[in-house]
Amino acid sequence: MAKKRPQTKATKAQLKDGPIPVVGAREPCPCGSGRRYKACHGRAAAHAVTELVQRPFEGLAGECDWIALRELVPAATAGLTLKDGLPKGVPSVTLATVLPMAWPALRRDDGSVLLALQNDTSSGDLSRDLADTLRRALTAEPGNPVAAQRVPADGPRLQDLLDPEADFTPVVHAGFEFWVPDAENASAEVNASLERANAAAIPTVRLSGTDAAYWCETPEKNHLRWVMPYPEEQLLDALARLHVAGTSNLGEGTRLVGSFRAHGLTVPVWDLPSAMGAEECEKPATEFAERLAAALAVDTPLTGDERRARGGLTNRQVTLS
Repeated sequence: MAKKRPQTKATKAQLKDGPIPVVGAREPCPCGSGRRYKACHGRAAAHAVTELVQRPFEGLAGECDWIALRELVPAATAGLTLKDGLPKGVPSVTLATVLPMAWPALRRDDGSVLLALQNDTSSGDLSRDLADTLRRALTAEPGNPVAAQRVPADGPRLQDLLDPEADFTPVVHAGFEFWVPDAENASAEVNASLERANAAAIPTVRLSGTDAAYWCETPEKNHLRWVMPYPEEQLLDALARLHVAGTSNLGEGTRLVGSFRAHGLTVPVWDLPSAMGAEECEKPATEFAERLAAALAVDTPLTGDERRARGGLTNRQVTLS
């Protein structure tokens, strides 16, 4: 029978005060325990990093639009306002749906920062991932992209860095030309990425009369996708009431077909005729918002027909995140 290997004592004094640095999973834990990081302090850090945050944008101005830009809108930008103001040498910080070559962020030659929203992230807290990328972009050398990296579990979140009272109004673009303000001097790689992105972009318009409602054009029919701030159960009840009353549509030839669930909020979706553009959606969407507000205020139990309508909506719900 093989002898048990004697336990070895740590050769380094353990760090009892202050934070434990993040190191590679197989490296010795910096606390001096003699164990690998993944079996020591890395275990709690890994759990904190991977635990899913259901509403990563909660508390930010324009939460619904953040979700739309993350999940629904191909090309858009929005100015960001930092709580502590802009650092020296950084004239502006702009959120973008995506950047060329899937860069997480870019520090332009003039010092301005672009932060990409639709990239893959390393943890279960999208807000923390984006905040880490933003902090590194603010100090990156001008003219350089920011690479992805593992995020510390105790790092700040966007809610810690951004001014919650500042305006957040996305600007939707027809293409990704905002990538290259100086197209003549852009690299061939960037220009090729721009052409591919423009070819794949679905025409999208943000309605002006309602919050976080986005019209989009597809080959067969158009759609309206509307990120709503209401609790899911309450919203589905209200939509079911409107459906049974025959008032859940946006006019002739339109139909409420289901909803997405994204980052803790619900996104109802309507099919629209191909001839119905974004401008033709404005008035019906405003009128629907009024009907929805009235239905949300009703607290009586659903009727049998309304329960069946609600079940149909639930069965057609797709979770994006």
